[in-house]
Amino acid sequence: MAVWALGLNHNTAPLDLRGRFAFALDQLTPALQGLRTSHVKHPEAAILSTCNRTEVYCASDSPQIDHTLGWLAQAGGVPADALRDHTYLLQDGGAARHAFRVASGLDSMVLGEPQILGQMKDAVRAADQAGALGTTLNQLFQRSFSIAKEVRSSTEIGSHSISMAAAAVKLASNLFEDLSQIKILFVGAGEMIELAATHFAAKKPAGFVIANRTLERGHKLATRFGGAVMPLAELPERLHEFDAVVSCTASTLPIIGLGAVERALKKRRHRPIFMVDLAVPRDIESEVKQLDDVYLYTVDDLAQVVQSGQANRQAAVGQAEAIIDAGVQSFMSWVGQRDSADGVVSLIQQLNAKADSWRSIEIARARKRLAKGEDVDAVLEALSHGLTQKMLHGAMAELRASNTETRQDAAEAISRIFLR
Repeated sequence: MAVWALGLNHNTAPLDLRGRFAFALDQLTPALQGLRTSHVKHPEAAILSTCNRTEVYCASDSPQIDHTLGWLAQAGGVPADALRDHTYLLQDGGAARHAFRVASGLDSMVLGEPQILGQMKDAVRAADQAGALGTTLNQLFQRSFSIAKEVRSSTEIGSHSISMAAAAVKLASNLFEDLSQIKILFVGAGEMIELAATHFAAKKPAGFVIANRTLERGHKLATRFGGAVMPLAELPERLHEFDAVVSCTASTLPIIGLGAVERALKKRRHRPIFMVDLAVPRDIESEVKQLDDVYLYTVDDLAQVVQSGQANRQAAVGQAEAIIDAGVQSFMSWVGQRDSADGVVSLIQQLNAKADSWRSIEIARARKRLAKGEDVDAVLEALSHGLTQKMLHGAMAELRASNTETRQDAAEAISRIFLR
């Protein structure tokens, strides 16, 4: 079984190009159907699309990479040769490693950020509902989630993280002397806007308004923070009322144009407006950035701010990579076991990989406790206890099986393995 991942992200492609390949959740089912039918053999498939990346994961009896690239290029209206320069391709173990790193927040613009895991789960759920998620990709992603959980619990990878929302507040503080004196407009009511609103609400701004197509959803979010709600259609006429605008919708076209911003500035007598566009594709026309009294930041513009806390988390990266390495070995052994006629050899490899995975997890946990100054003997005791518990868990579960025949067979096998 071949597994491959083709994608573009914040490191390989500019914002406007990434915007051409953004898929909203409700677009994933038809996109997956088109992707699979465009291949000679219909592969298992899943599409992960966020503000920082679009990635296509596939699995089939043999790789069909050119077909995947051709489909993605057509979807974004870009020639395949031009797109190739901005994409990365990973196969088999490399694809698994990449998926595990993405889920764990190691490949994000914000090192260790947790939102990507939820976005990946949404992508997997959509692929499953579309009937595109087969056994191999399901196994790949379930292992991704498990490894991400271990990385989060066993390392400090998520500590000291500065999110996009926190970065926006930091930049606004550089422009406005007192954020409690400004009026803020949030455009949209999704996860990113909720996160941004949470950070800005802590500064107790003078005005707090949510503009959204669906008033009910906007009202729910506005009520939570003691703000107001307004229809999205009123935005052009009321834009001048706000000192700061934070936008993140699923619109495929900009919803705040140059003309609307120019008219707002005129009504404000050119008092500055702080604008943050967290959407991909853009919610705010790029030309707005050229206006003298507008301070517009996109997700890419926020990159330098969110990097500021990364030095404090680099020490945890090595521990996370060790967990991921073991996970890759385990996954590839599982794939090999499915493909190989000699199941015994594959089983041995899988057992070794599983044992290495347990060892890496317990060592990472022990190092974390030692770094906090805990007693060495206590840490070693916990490490040995953790390993033995993991090693015996499966055997104990079989011995507790409700089926008498199954329990007897398990008892005989476990006695031969552990007690001779």
